[in-house]
Amino acid sequence: MKTIPLSRVYDSDEIRRRVVEVIDSGQFILGPECKLFEKELAEYLGTSRFVLSNSWTSAVHLLFLALDFPRGSEVLLPSLTAFPSVEPICHAGLNPVFVEVDDTYCLDPDDLERKVTSRSVGILPVHLYGQPADLARVRECADRHGLVVIEDCAQAIGARCEGRRVGSFGKAAGFSFYPSKNLTVCGDGGGIATDDDGLAERVASLRDHGRSSKYLNDRLGFNMRFNEIQAAVGRCQLKVLEDLNRRRREIARLYGELLQGTVVTPTERPGVEHVYHLYVVRADRRDELQLHLRSHGIQTGIHYPIPVHRQPAITDRFGESRLPFTDQLTGQILSLPMYPGLSDDEVDFVAQKVRSFYRG
Repeated sequence: MKTIPLSRVYDSDEIRRRVVEVIDSGQFILGPECKLFEKELAEYLGTSRFVLSNSWTSAVHLLFLALDFPRGSEVLLPSLTAFPSVEPICHAGLNPVFVEVDDTYCLDPDDLERKVTSRSVGILPVHLYGQPADLARVRECADRHGLVVIEDCAQAIGARCEGRRVGSFGKAAGFSFYPSKNLTVCGDGGGIATDDDGLAERVASLRDHGRSSKYLNDRLGFNMRFNEIQAAVGRCQLKVLEDLNRRRREIARLYGELLQGTVVTPTERPGVEHVYHLYVVRADRRDELQLHLRSHGIQTGIHYPIPVHRQPAITDRFGESRLPFTDQLTGQILSLPMYPGLSDDEVDFVAQKVRSFYRG
């Protein structure tokens, strides 16, 4: 029986050739490939700087340290997200405040307004599954209360809002290049985009032991550097990212047509361009549907079965939060196969099996 995976990494002959070229060059850490990748990413996103690190989590951890918020200050973020969204906040000595999501699975601006307090310093809107959050209202709230916006773009590179790519709206933004992402470096990797040169320099120093030159360390830093091989892979992927995202949107459109009347398909907020890192539906009898699809060789996922506000690492430290809609969604959401190499026939096969489950 043929298996249709949940995701698959984009590969090419150029990527394989470039990896060998870097190995032959003898340069492996923060060399010319990294510098070019940072430059090209900044140009693509429309920001002045991009700073690479070994993961989204590391990059945003360094970002929060560089921002130097008072310990115990609050950062608002949705709970329906990957657990790494909250880790840098906690490691920087800050307190997470969890906000409900709306029907787009992104942060609910109305609940955001209700959760702001005198201790709030920042907002971390997550562009979940590739859908831009309501950045206009997030920025209005931030401006009104004097808060810093840090975009979580881990799943949304290339997505657009108001004609601009996400990652260019806040003080800074974090990106992930994990293997399942729309742009991957075939391993862990990430970075931050910003228009603040001073902030970029602090993050760049912190990722490399706090150095200002090879043997001069101005601050205590970390070893969270990026490497040349993965930068070369990322540069190849960036060249075709628009085409890959366009195919994801075509697959999403086809799913939407074929799944009418069976499950709740994703909605796209007006004025944005979703890039469908994941194609997430809301389904009755979700767990039974997942087993049915698995029996036909179709891999699915749940992103995420346990929201962050219910994770023991959070409740043990910060107590309980009440987010009824988020809790409801975690019992309904199901991620269907989504990657640029997915054929129309495979999309049709997945949809057929979803329909047959509900007919049966």
